[in-house]
Amino acid sequence: MTTPESDPGVTRSGVGNAEAGDDHGVHRREGWWWDVAAVLSFVLAAFWVTARLWLRPGSGLRDNRSDQSQFEWMMAHGARVVTEFAYPFGSDRMNVPDGVNLMANTSVLSVSIPLTPVTVIFGPQWSFLLFLTLGMAATGASWYFFLSRVVARSRGPAWLGAAFCAFAPAMVSHANAHPNIVAQFVVPLIAWRTLRLAEPGRWLRNGLLLGLLIVWQAFLNLEILLMTAIALGAVVVALAVGRPELRRGWRPFLAGLGVAAAFSAVLLAYPLHVQLFGPGSYHGLSRLIRGYRTDLAAFVAWSRESLAGDARSAAPLARNATEENAFFGWPLVVLVTALVWWLRRNALVLGLAALALLFAVLSLGREVQLNGRDTGVPAPWAVLENLPLLHSVVPTRWSLAITPIIGVLLALGVERARRLAREHPAARRQIHFVTVTVLLMALLPLLPTPLPTTRLDPTPAFVTSGAWRPYVAGGRSVVTLPLPDNTYADPLRWSSRTGLEMPLARGYFLYPDTRPWAAEPGVALFTAPYRRTSNFFGHVAKTGEIPPITARDRAAAVTDLRYWRAGVVVLGRQEHADQLRAAMTALTGITPTFTGGLWVWDVRPLTG
Repeated sequence: MTTPESDPGVTRSGVGNAEAGDDHGVHRREGWWWDVAAVLSFVLAAFWVTARLWLRPGSGLRDNRSDQSQFEWMMAHGARVVTEFAYPFGSDRMNVPDGVNLMANTSVLSVSIPLTPVTVIFGPQWSFLLFLTLGMAATGASWYFFLSRVVARSRGPAWLGAAFCAFAPAMVSHANAHPNIVAQFVVPLIAWRTLRLAEPGRWLRNGLLLGLLIVWQAFLNLEILLMTAIALGAVVVALAVGRPELRRGWRPFLAGLGVAAAFSAVLLAYPLHVQLFGPGSYHGLSRLIRGYRTDLAAFVAWSRESLAGDARSAAPLARNATEENAFFGWPLVVLVTALVWWLRRNALVLGLAALALLFAVLSLGREVQLNGRDTGVPAPWAVLENLPLLHSVVPTRWSLAITPIIGVLLALGVERARRLAREHPAARRQIHFVTVTVLLMALLPLLPTPLPTTRLDPTPAFVTSGAWRPYVAGGRSVVTLPLPDNTYADPLRWSSRTGLEMPLARGYFLYPDTRPWAAEPGVALFTAPYRRTSNFFGHVAKTGEIPPITARDRAAAVTDLRYWRAGVVVLGRQEHADQLRAAMTALTGITPTFTGGLWVWDVRPLTG
């Protein structure tokens, strides 16, 4: 039986490649500048992906303006928690009068609170951009240090694997205004601390540190935390089965794991109670969102933001530009398959391969889809999707979890090739040539391109000047036309510019469907439940058609405005603005004035 040091897949930490003593000493003494260069390369790559946002102040992400507005609002909320001691897990600044359960939404408190100085001084649009950019860079750096210290134990292979973990097609796709998903820098830290649990005599310390990381990730993205927990469980089992000698540390491992679970449970007990049972909590995603799945063809296709891809070929294989969760390209799929076969004696590799296959199958959703068409072949997710926790997972994102698995496999494969070249100096040049050629063929087409942007209308002077303030005195709200939801979230951006002092009726957030006739009671909607007036203006904004206005419509408008505690209704520049203005005037009988770039209706006489 081999020892841990002789197995190319296991080190003292249980997972990586051990190097010779002298070489490892040089590695530690002289390699620090490689670390600096690696981190700088990730920073430059992150700025490359977001370059158009930095070079064009006032621009927005073309393919996901709504989520950008929502996250800017969340950054303003984090600053408000610090500066005004606002309640962190909910807010009354949106969806007046009911408010929003922010634990049931992506409130990103673990980042928005530390970035408060940036938000207060420069504005939420800049803290959002910093979060997005540095989140990608920090993810690369975190994976690099984990891979170079624990897994591959060589900087070059670790850099390659980390670069893929941070800038793979799926990560660049989610960079379209999902900073909470691309900022995965806590994940390798959780993996590192989990593997350290087996150290004798440090179960308490290691357990507490792991618990803190779990809490940090919980306030960043719970979906990623769930996937990380499943992945680490599979890796630990694979190592325990494949390396019997590692089982000697089971006692401190389980003790530390128990401490981490108990400590994080205590810290998260109240926030999770608010999320699951508090006002505005929901019970899973709608069947439509749970139908977001990975097309089988997407695994070997190119994403729209890859060097080899384009929107026309990628669009039929994903629901939108932000959910291109696979798109590895056929050369990389072939390379990873070959790596698994080549490294099949490594217990870690086999465990990761099985895990990737599991995630790929789960991402197919209820029914397998191929090239945009249903095949009629059922998939396992149909049995699992209604289970607690899993009913809040978007199925296609299971394929996103394959990205770090491939990153680790690439690092292990390149390290193995490096060792092979060192052991066979006569063939070193040929081994290097083959390695570089294969990697270029698989990875060059996946290089990211800068995210496309669009010009955003400047925040109206009515908002920036504070002209809205008299209208919201006494707990009133601002109603926008149309009312904000996942298709029109500009009012959230306006509110964020005021530090959330401008309260909004309705908004863009996840909220339970409480309609008596709802097909799925309690599941999450992308805004507050139906009201007659909000649907009326949504129809006008979408079609440009004004339905015949009846006395019932006028009465419903007054009822809804009173429900929203409306002090003022405003309309900005947008498609079908003339029809929206005419419809609002006809409903209320109030003639608007054009003030500070907005049409303004003072509805206080109607709402009392």
